Amino acid sequence: MEQAVLKAQIMDALAMDRAITRIAHEIIEHNEGASGIALVGIQRRGVPIADRLAEKIEQIEGVKPKIGKLDISFYRDDYARHINPVTHATEVLFSIDGVDVVLVDDVLYTGRTVRSALDALVDLGRAKTVQLAVMVDRGHRELPIRADYVGKNVPSSHDEDVRVSIKPIDEVDSVEIWGIEKNAGGTE
Repeated sequence: MEQAVLKAQIMDALAMDRAITRIAHEIIEHNEGASGIALVGIQRRGVPIADRLAEKIEQIEGVKPKIGKLDISFYRDDYARHINPVTHATEVLFSIDGVDVVLVDDVLYTGRTVRSALDALVDLGRAKTVQLAVMVDRGHRELPIRADYVGKNVPSSHDEDVRVSIKPIDEVDSVEIWGIEKNAGGTE
């Protein structure tokens, strides 16, 4: 029998807040301000990260970027394998045409989630640019995708799980690495 075991906490709430502040500054610098950008969080945990980035950008620049939520459930390349996919609302209540869109997600791993998000964005319009901000980049890409803004690079093995917890979805803000431990003496 296998069970997940906490191996390490990589970031606490304070470290995550610092990373979000740094990413907000980088987004502003790269885009020469905040007036032409929109943040689109990938459902689920990308949404509260996008909300926090928007708040930080507003504190720094005095301009709050537009914020959207993107559900990629039906764009995933493994969609057919899921009998009952969990779907969330897509709420992009503005035109992305000609806008610098920053996709926001919690963990960048294989790149397949981002590929799905790009497909979903194309259905909404033609952005001027699409940039990617993630709290954690853990490597192991299967597609040629990279993040423009990274909270923390966390090298990990395929046998580990990098978990971002963020309020209000979770009880705490943290980034943790979990491993799989096999119990000796099991009857499998």
